Amino acid sequence: MPDFTPHTDDEIAEMLAACGLSDIDELFDAVPEALRLAGGLDMPDVMSEPDVMVEMNRLAAANSGANLICFAGGGAYDHEVPAVVRRLGFRSEFVTAYTPYQPEVAQGVLQMLFEYQTLVARLAGLAVANASLYDGASALVEAANLAVAAQRRSVLWVSEGIHPTWREVLRTFAKGTGHEIVEVPLRNGVTDWLAAGDSEPAALMLAQPNHLGCLEDVGAAADLAHSKGGLCVVAADPVSAGLLRSPGDLGADVVVGEGQTFGTPMSFGGPYVGLFATTLEQVRRLPGRLVGETVDTEGRRAYVTTLRAREQDIRREKASSNVCTNQTLIAVAFAIQLSWLGTHGLREMALRCARGTRYAREALVAIDGVELLASAPTLREFALALPVAPATVIDRLAEEGFLAGVALPEARHHGPGLAVAVTERRTRAEIDAFAAAFEKAVA
Repeated sequence: MPDFTPHTDDEIAEMLAACGLSDIDELFDAVPEALRLAGGLDMPDVMSEPDVMVEMNRLAAANSGANLICFAGGGAYDHEVPAVVRRLGFRSEFVTAYTPYQPEVAQGVLQMLFEYQTLVARLAGLAVANASLYDGASALVEAANLAVAAQRRSVLWVSEGIHPTWREVLRTFAKGTGHEIVEVPLRNGVTDWLAAGDSEPAALMLAQPNHLGCLEDVGAAADLAHSKGGLCVVAADPVSAGLLRSPGDLGADVVVGEGQTFGTPMSFGGPYVGLFATTLEQVRRLPGRLVGETVDTEGRRAYVTTLRAREQDIRREKASSNVCTNQTLIAVAFAIQLSWLGTHGLREMALRCARGTRYAREALVAIDGVELLASAPTLREFALALPVAPATVIDRLAEEGFLAGVALPEARHHGPGLAVAVTERRTRAEIDAFAAAFEKAVA
């Protein structure tokens, strides 16, 4: 078998001599003996590339839940990915595209990102959107950084309706930035802003819908934020734009979100794409890349990355963001599916989700011992209180062929529960079968 070791014996000897060491083992003297691996790794025999692919496919099939009918959500949703997305999104020009520093050779990718930005700005109801971020959680962090820099305050009022893992990411970053996070509880499924106290926040941050699936009063939150001299940041589900007024129309200053719902399968949790839009007033604080439209020397329409001489490039110690990249391929898939759907298609998709959710909610709460955690209106997801531990119900329903939902840990505004999501892929027959299996699982 060929030797793929990248360093020769002479190179290793030269490195050891430069370090004043006699052998490789001395490099690891600082690692306590108790922490070192004894006996080597239990690795399988060498396999050919075709055999590796067979094994990877076997593992994927065994762990993906592909054979389960999905009623789980919690930030990743089983929406339809049309064939047109796969056909266009996986063209070699997009899959192999490099960072478009040279616009003369990257017009196709730049135009797609410009179209993506336009679509995100329209969904958000705001003037400008960036070329995407890593995911929804990192977009939330960037929104917090923007608000703190813009308002010159360190306090953030964060609704507990924002997904728990997103809030955990925000808290982690806040340890380094010094942001003070005030978590605002939910009451009957929606944020109780009266419990936030009397501090002056840089921003009010909420989700629409929130992680219990309930719809928040974005307009009232925006009015409160502005009365306090802060910004309103909304983590919005893009599917909701098919039925609800955009957060920007209701007064939001920054809108973030997770774009997995358009063009990307659940994929074990990633890669996904973070949506970010804001007002024109904050364009100089917009994190990451921004693609602009211009003309070339012959007067033809052209696209370039613009406003690049920004804080993260030239004044790093004063920057509100150090993100200089984006999720091009996932953003392209997002733009392709949303363009394919169009305004009427988006509305139809959202309406089908809402109708399926209502039908499933009514069927499940009719079961003895099953109740809603909150009575507030929902769109695609709802939370249930169960007579049996949520984890037990999930395991039992997996045996019946269903991915039942996401277990909700006990919080100060509710006990343990189960979040159930219904996308446009779920049929009436699947929901009926799910309800019948659910009744047996909680008995």
